[in-house]
Amino acid sequence: MEKYSVIGKSLPRLDAVVKATGEAKFTADMALPRMLYGKILRSPYSHARILNIDTSKAKRLLGVKAVITGKDTLGIKYGTIDSPQYPADKNPLAMDKVRYIGDEVAAVAAVDEDTAEEALDLIEVEYEELPAVFDPEEAMKPDAPKIHERGNIGTRIAWDFGDVEKGFKEAYFIKEDKFETGPVSHCTLEPHVVLASFDLSGKLTVWASTAAPYMDRRQLATSMAIPESKIRVIPPCVGGSFGGKAWRCEPHFQAALLSRRTGCPVKITYTREEAFACTWQRHPMRIYLKTGVKKDGTLIATQCKNIADGGAYLATGPIVMYLAGAFLVTVYRLANVSYEGYRMYTNKPIRGAQRGHGAVQPRFAFDSQLDMIAEELGMDPMEIRLKNAVRSGDVTPNRFKIKGCGLTETIEKSCEMAGWKEKRGKMSGNRGIGMCCGTFISGMLVPPHTSSGAFVKVHEDGGVTLLAGIPEIGQGSDTIASQIVADELGIALEDVQVISGDTEITPPHAGSYSSRGTQVASKAVKAAASDAKRQLFEVAAQALEANPEDLEARDRRIYVKGNPEKGMSFKDAVLASYMSKEGNPILGRGFYRPDIDLVDFETGEGNLSPDYSFGTQIAEVEVDKETGKIKLLRMTVGHDVGLAINPMAVEGQTEGSISMGQGQVLTENVIVEEGRVFNPSFLTYGLPTSMETADIKSIIVESENPDDPFAPKEAGEGMQVPTPAAIANAVYDAIGVRIKELPITPEKILRALEEKEV
Repeated sequence: MEKYSVIGKSLPRLDAVVKATGEAKFTADMALPRMLYGKILRSPYSHARILNIDTSKAKRLLGVKAVITGKDTLGIKYGTIDSPQYPADKNPLAMDKVRYIGDEVAAVAAVDEDTAEEALDLIEVEYEELPAVFDPEEAMKPDAPKIHERGNIGTRIAWDFGDVEKGFKEAYFIKEDKFETGPVSHCTLEPHVVLASFDLSGKLTVWASTAAPYMDRRQLATSMAIPESKIRVIPPCVGGSFGGKAWRCEPHFQAALLSRRTGCPVKITYTREEAFACTWQRHPMRIYLKTGVKKDGTLIATQCKNIADGGAYLATGPIVMYLAGAFLVTVYRLANVSYEGYRMYTNKPIRGAQRGHGAVQPRFAFDSQLDMIAEELGMDPMEIRLKNAVRSGDVTPNRFKIKGCGLTETIEKSCEMAGWKEKRGKMSGNRGIGMCCGTFISGMLVPPHTSSGAFVKVHEDGGVTLLAGIPEIGQGSDTIASQIVADELGIALEDVQVISGDTEITPPHAGSYSSRGTQVASKAVKAAASDAKRQLFEVAAQALEANPEDLEARDRRIYVKGNPEKGMSFKDAVLASYMSKEGNPILGRGFYRPDIDLVDFETGEGNLSPDYSFGTQIAEVEVDKETGKIKLLRMTVGHDVGLAINPMAVEGQTEGSISMGQGQVLTENVIVEEGRVFNPSFLTYGLPTSMETADIKSIIVESENPDDPFAPKEAGEGMQVPTPAAIANAVYDAIGVRIKELPITPEKILRALEEKEV
């Protein structure tokens, strides 16, 4: 008999029908009695002092119910990390200064959106414009305009492992390069939207398009001085996050404060322009990379200086700079590493978490350079990766513990499926093939919610309701969790209902970011289902005159192992529990906290994740030398997922990730000039459509964790990591020019071809 009955099956998502038919309700679809509409007034300047705000005209406008400014707040700042070293630096509404075009200055609530927009035009703000700085390296200079009192260096992280100088002295070949990546928007189809409502008892309920309900609750409690237990955050259907809907206080704060002022529910929906210019973007980075190797291609030392443009506020600055350095030493064996990362304040939109947070940019640099090194040594790019790949049991210099690792298998299987040896350097018609390997975490500790919890309630008819802390944001976590419950209890997937992410009734969970769903949340769900099964087995054992440990649950029955006829239906076991003298309702409880470290960003040491996914991507491209346009023909993706709970879901994540990565490599770029976003719409931004999507082949590799038989890993964020370098390496194979700056636009291709001819 198979180990699992539901886990490992390609099953359709629970929410597939309601979303495909339009029945699903998102926050923007919601309306409450007496609901008002909120709008936010934003700064037109990149850097300015606020001298005066006159809201009198706006308040007199018919239909306006409230106008708020920074003076109406408690002046409490918030931040992703609020510590003495990384103090909170953001006010939900600006107090004294604005630091980027789009900074929140005031907010209004009115009877409709048009009236709210008109009210914004009536608010008069007197500014004193200040000098601004838009380049991160310019911001490092002593005479640069100071954006925050603590200076323009938001984060500096530096560490050394091994002896880098000795490694370079022993190296046969050393390569030095500069790489650069651009700002990228998340492009969630649903923009940021929130509906907030205070009741007469002073309790705040918030419906929000969010990936982190518990984090939202915590930040609202801090900034509004309300007990967390008096705030309820509910995520209805969420139209994507990709990191952009975690750790944010606005527009939640503005809607909540307006609701408290008016006594009415208030909804704020961002426009697409606001979503582009006033929410997080991926960090642009300038990466100065120096790598030394032995003659046989063994990596011996690397030195990296990384300067990130963080925009106006700290956001995830310490985390992204740590991750960028940590992932330098996680894909390949490399003992001698020196890393220095700066995350600089500039007067630009805020940069924060995005899919593959901190890993995408350095992987583009490192694996592009690795191909160049392989060429100098006369090695096949595949062979140099196989030689240096990390393996199960390895411990990286910064103390990442690599348990189950299928990296080598992903390289070999991807190359075989893609026909690597037959195609590399041998394709005609300006076609080329390139590869890259990558890795990512499966959850990290985020205080105070360092564990994940779940409840399982079994109903009298044998149906089950799962209460899970992890919010469903479109990644399919509800379906995955249901499969685990169904498998553990021996019931069908359709027997399980899910309520997720509601801070009032579900146990805590840090949020749907950092790829913690398949690893951390799944283990909590499994523990809760196992607890419910234990209770049922105790009841069934009495009825069947057997020991609980001799029972098995499958096909909606509980029976004696090896003797399926001696058993009872799942429903009858539940009723027996309800009808027993104890009258015991079956309520399973479970939680999981990974046995990992709270990592020290300053030393870089500590095991960040309970497990690490690994993958290989092989891109095939065709380049038009006349126009410079690149067409991504196909992607072969091998990904080590540990245990594939739903293979079809893994394939879906693969296709979505490749489409997203393809856009970020070839066409997507937030154009910011003098602090202003010039392409804040889908018409001008360059988001790829299904017409441009490549032919994608997915290879699922399952690796065994020797410490844990149930060890699913992430499948989504990590697939974003290898895409840029794989495509860049394929472009080089096609036309012999190396592009070290993302995105790889036709202009850059044509310029590089001209330089090559000269």
